[in-house]
Amino acid sequence: MPEKIRTLLRSQWFFLLLVVIVISGVTASVNPRYLKTSNIVSILEQISVLGLVAAGATILIVSGNFDISVGAAVGLASCIIAMLMNSESWAAWAVPVGLCAAVACGLFVGAVSVALRAPSFIVSLACIGIFKGISLAMTDGTIQTIYGKFETLGATRFYDVIPLLFLISLGGYLAVHFMLTYTRLGRRVYAIGSNPRAAYLAGISVNRNKLVFFALNGLLVGIAAVLLLSRVGSAAPSSGSGMELKAIGAVVIGGAPMSGGKGRIIGTFFGVLLMGVISNVLNMLRVNPYFQDIAFGLLILGALAVSLLSQRIRNRGASAI
Repeated sequence: MPEKIRTLLRSQWFFLLLVVIVISGVTASVNPRYLKTSNIVSILEQISVLGLVAAGATILIVSGNFDISVGAAVGLASCIIAMLMNSESWAAWAVPVGLCAAVACGLFVGAVSVALRAPSFIVSLACIGIFKGISLAMTDGTIQTIYGKFETLGATRFYDVIPLLFLISLGGYLAVHFMLTYTRLGRRVYAIGSNPRAAYLAGISVNRNKLVFFALNGLLVGIAAVLLLSRVGSAAPSSGSGMELKAIGAVVIGGAPMSGGKGRIIGTFFGVLLMGVISNVLNMLRVNPYFQDIAFGLLILGALAVSLLSQRIRNRGASAI
């Protein structure tokens, strides 16, 4: 068997693609409505926002960092954009200000983590309350509606099948792939994730690059907030609730180890696609929403178990040599 084919068969993303095809085939045989254009459009729209958040999470996880406050950051950024759009004097600045707010959230998590030399996971856990509290204080806990003011992104579809939201999300994947694969910054992501001490001794400014990673994550989160607002037409402090866990789960399902240093954006893409397909299938089969949460939890645990098991096997093979 040629080496390229053997490598393809061992790829995590290829395995996920096969799983998506099998699930889709079985579901279509049970319910033919699954293959209808409207349902396919629904799946693509559902995974667009999560895809951008997961793309940012890929950068952080590969670099050995985490940000579980991105859901709260999505809520904060979307509320800011909605409130500014409802203000005639600031409407034109709504999206740029919202993006800057999301980048600021990411930088804040990274800066505090670097300054205190604390795990970014713990820092971002604290920031959930901070970002959500700011959102609640700004909005008084009320939903900010913008119906008819910002629906172009959410309503545009090419050939009546491909949503513009999905194309923007796909652009985010490609941008992250290019950065990780072909740029010096991308090589630093892998170097810092593999061994921060060795990266520092090699002349890489670890702390400065970490701030860049968190800023990029914040930018992708901000774009996700823009897409979500355009699709839904309203914003609330809880708009992005739970999105952080699904994003991290998609990255882990895509083959990136929690220890950092490895991972590919194509794996994240198919991880997000698998989660979107499973969610759609469970909805079509009218499975209780509570059981859907259980299914996603089990899926993430299974992916984590497979990742840890494969890592142990590789470590044993290396020690045997």
